[in-house]
Amino acid sequence: MSRTWGITQAIDLAQAHERMTATMSIPLPPVPKEKRPRPVQVRAKVVGVRVVGAYREFTLHAPGVGVDAQPGQFITLGVGGNSSALLLRRAFALSGVDGDTINVVVATHGPGTRWICDRQLGDVLDLIGPLGRPFPAPPPGGAALLVAGGYGAAPFVGLAQRLCAAGHAVAAVLGAATGDRLYAVPEFPALTRVLAVTTEDGSAGRTGRVTDVVPELLPGASVVYACGPMPMLRAVAAQSAAYGLICHVSVEEAMACGIGVCMTCVLPVIGDDGTSRFLRSCVDGPVFEGAKVRFDDIGRLPDDLYGAAAMRATR
Repeated sequence: MSRTWGITQAIDLAQAHERMTATMSIPLPPVPKEKRPRPVQVRAKVVGVRVVGAYREFTLHAPGVGVDAQPGQFITLGVGGNSSALLLRRAFALSGVDGDTINVVVATHGPGTRWICDRQLGDVLDLIGPLGRPFPAPPPGGAALLVAGGYGAAPFVGLAQRLCAAGHAVAAVLGAATGDRLYAVPEFPALTRVLAVTTEDGSAGRTGRVTDVVPELLPGASVVYACGPMPMLRAVAAQSAAYGLICHVSVEEAMACGIGVCMTCVLPVIGDDGTSRFLRSCVDGPVFEGAKVRFDDIGRLPDDLYGAAAMRATR
């Protein structure tokens, strides 16, 4: 593996998981067994910065990160520099991969993302990736409906490219509160058979929300993919389920470590056995089947959750 700007270090999630479990009285859930690209830690150089409406799109030279990476996966960035009190990393969806360069889009939410948005050409960022589960493939020959809110469209450019290359028909709904919070709209006409754009204030496309358009497009779809704010995901998952379609959602949860150790990104998900468990968005997700995510219980400890009694006892 090539080296650049310091280090290129492979991360073994299974070993990190075993070490952490050995020090805990309650074992962590197992790391998913499916084969994924092994994440690496690199010092990634900023080679491009582009203002896209309310966002900053960064192109980073990050050798080894894009190898076998798939749409739906993400990277994490250290923020604030070596002497900063900002200890937690920030997670960003991969919005593009081209050899040793990757793209991520950043929206300013707080001190960490403001620090990243202030980076200039030539600056170096501590980066780990690719991380997380990608979007599953649609059924053979099936048509896909992509539904994005704001910069939730970031992973859908690569997904739409892959779906088109595999012969799947693609439709997309891109929405935001205002026109400047839409992302990647110019890229989608060439990748979709149907493209709908919505804004809540009517500054671009149709006035309204993505959920106003989704029912119109569900009849032509075989599977739905959604990425955006949690209320939007809950609504799109419900609309899809009512129509009998599987909806794969990429959830927005704070992922501090990105490797399943810190447990800050857990959310209640119904398993294949019908039992609900806390799953970690960073390693069990961020892509989940929407109908299995208990959106109404996020941030709570439901009584019927596996292990709930023990969790309450340790509070």
